[in-house]
Amino acid sequence: MLSVTPPLLLHRNSTLFFFPSFPIRTRPPSPFRISRCSSGLQEAKDADQLRSDELSASSPFPAVKAAKRVVLVRHGQSTWNEEGRIQGSSNFSVLTKKGEAQAQTSRQMLIGDAFDVCFASPLARSKRTAEIIWDTRKEEMILDFDLREIDLYSFQGLLKHEGKEKFGAAFQKWQVDAPNFSIDDHYPVRELWARARSCWTRILLHESRSVLVVAHNAVNQALLATAIGLGTEYFRTLVQSNCGVSVLDFTPRAEGGPPYICLNRLNQTPSSPIEAGSSGGRKTSKRIILVCHGSTQINAEPMDMLGVIKAQKIAELLLDLKVNSIVSSPKEACVETAIAISRVQEAADCLGADSVPRSVEMKQMENLDVENILQKSNKNEMEIPRLQPSWLNGFEDRVVEAVWDQSEKAWQSLLEEVADEAAPEKVVVAVGHPALHIALLGHCLNLTKEWLGSFHLDAGSISIIDFPDGPSGRGVIRCTNYTAHLGRWSIPITKSTVNDKNI
Repeated sequence: MLSVTPPLLLHRNSTLFFFPSFPIRTRPPSPFRISRCSSGLQEAKDADQLRSDELSASSPFPAVKAAKRVVLVRHGQSTWNEEGRIQGSSNFSVLTKKGEAQAQTSRQMLIGDAFDVCFASPLARSKRTAEIIWDTRKEEMILDFDLREIDLYSFQGLLKHEGKEKFGAAFQKWQVDAPNFSIDDHYPVRELWARARSCWTRILLHESRSVLVVAHNAVNQALLATAIGLGTEYFRTLVQSNCGVSVLDFTPRAEGGPPYICLNRLNQTPSSPIEAGSSGGRKTSKRIILVCHGSTQINAEPMDMLGVIKAQKIAELLLDLKVNSIVSSPKEACVETAIAISRVQEAADCLGADSVPRSVEMKQMENLDVENILQKSNKNEMEIPRLQPSWLNGFEDRVVEAVWDQSEKAWQSLLEEVADEAAPEKVVVAVGHPALHIALLGHCLNLTKEWLGSFHLDAGSISIIDFPDGPSGRGVIRCTNYTAHLGRWSIPITKSTVNDKNI
């Protein structure tokens, strides 16, 4: 049965579905329905409506009956991405051959996962990506109009240099202060945040445990940010690359009410995350790479064999990047991982990755050691399953506060390390425990210790922070919890990391 909400003229066997000014091409066999919501039909047009939207965006998330995992995917490269044209919510671009190939890679990444439903933007570039990933699945696909890309009104269709020439100060505002940018009597980023919040209500209330969402760059940023409680000032801070995959876990509270929400991973891309490129559309020459040592033991002294293997896999991944310095916790597992990375870097010429040997500075930093703090907890392994989503929430307040305070010192030390003015390009690798790196992500985003349960990192993972405005500016998180480099020991993108009875 095909359901349409609200009533909308639709012919099941037609090759076109009609929204106002949105011709959407589709393949008839796909089982789907279309959701067309009021927030997408009339955006905020005056101050009163805007305040109403902001109030809606801050309202509590609906409770979930059981653990739910939501996988977000951005569409593959489009023709307008390739041209450097501003797309917004226009529907004139389609996937390029590269975009189709990216979607096929994402399909392979997710091929073994049993999704219950797919929510997708009805715009052609996103819908086609969803069709490729969904492939022969018989489960429902819902086209949700509120998942369309950010509405950029008069900007849409312009090349970026045309936008600068035609709109001048307004275009500059869009680039440097997007949350307060307005055009045609609209505040696009504020409207987008309210729209994303309304999408979450429908996604969480849907009777499903595993959900795929295929949409766009800006709207996916808004979905991620609103899920973990970040406002519009975080626009362009959580990078979403073409066909990048992000995962959120929603866990019910025993007392009821809004679920616990954890960003399990961010922007897992079809290609290597360390490839040269832009972060949030801006070039960067300063970067911090957070490497979690590979051991799954709490007190990894010495590192177990699996940790040794993962350290080598990490070193191989980083070979494609010139690392300037490696700082590590003095813990043996971290030091061994740092040495493995250094040895491979220094052999870059022999390994064919560089024309000359690389020189890497190594140092140990006491501030990166939080494992001694965790070991002071009165709670045991049974009470706090290590390296599970939101596991840091299980520690006593005194332990969490000590980890947070220690990590703040570590963050300042890393910023000083990457700020070296003598090196116009600087890549710093920091090797530590996942708990430390979760806290460092929080400091990067200028959050408080209450957010520690909002992020998850696995042993052997890497996370990347870029500084397009230099270390004195806000860091842009390019990816978190990337594990594809670990091969057979990688963590599948959507594999449950919580108890089977919960998800």
